[in-house]
Amino acid sequence: MSTVTVRGRSRLGWNLLGLFVFATAGFPVYWMLNTAFKPAKDAIDPDPSLLPTGLTLGNFSRALDIADFWGPVGRSLIVSLAVVAIGIVVGTLAALAISRFAFRGRKIVIVGILAVQMVPLIAMIIPVFLLLNDLDQYDKLSGLIITYLTFILPFTVWTLRGFIVNIPKELEEAAMVDGCSPTGAFLRVVFPLLAPGMVATSVYAFVQAWNEYLYALMLLSQKNQTATVWLGNFTTKHGTEYAPMMAGSTMMAVPIVVLFLLVQRKMAAGLTAGAVKG
Repeated sequence: MSTVTVRGRSRLGWNLLGLFVFATAGFPVYWMLNTAFKPAKDAIDPDPSLLPTGLTLGNFSRALDIADFWGPVGRSLIVSLAVVAIGIVVGTLAALAISRFAFRGRKIVIVGILAVQMVPLIAMIIPVFLLLNDLDQYDKLSGLIITYLTFILPFTVWTLRGFIVNIPKELEEAAMVDGCSPTGAFLRVVFPLLAPGMVATSVYAFVQAWNEYLYALMLLSQKNQTATVWLGNFTTKHGTEYAPMMAGSTMMAVPIVVLFLLVQRKMAAGLTAGAVKG
């Protein structure tokens, strides 16, 4: 068997594996869209069809009528954008300090960042609730933002550290030799090279904050609920309205899709540049 034939079969096998992974990951999204646009009676059919049997926009109207939609979406946007903005600023500064400066306790800080990410989120919900209650931050968006930062910020720091480590320190030193201050060298040299990594990390942080459900449910009342908790309005004592729920889920996915479309080039560059070394 020739080498070309072996390589061709190997490539075919990887392509088939890629198609399988794509189909497995994409089918739930397809089923959500299929259910969102099909008549409500077809959504509860015990023998559902994989292909659309009819299209309707009535589910979207029903979803908007069941409960206020724009209020929860607006609150989710506020929380998610605040988490991204604070996380990127603080995370970049912390990652820069860990990557570029040698200080006592540096390894302990790095181990602490990793250890925080190993703690299950559900294990912290009671201490977080008690702490926010003592700080008068219960049922406030600011309290939810602080809570999200506790588990998103460590990942942000660790990820950005990997990007900064891959940027040669000699570039900063050369800029400082040419007259730049340390801050100027960072802004003119490191920051442009770090931008793809910051975009990739920001998208991850936004998705995590946008999709989080447990803490939003436990720390906010119904009047301040976020978009993920809003979906619970479709389950009542009379049953679950699956078609309107899928319509609501489709509307909730729009901001994420728009975000990916806006930053897809930077996102791809960031994902391929984020190998960790050192």
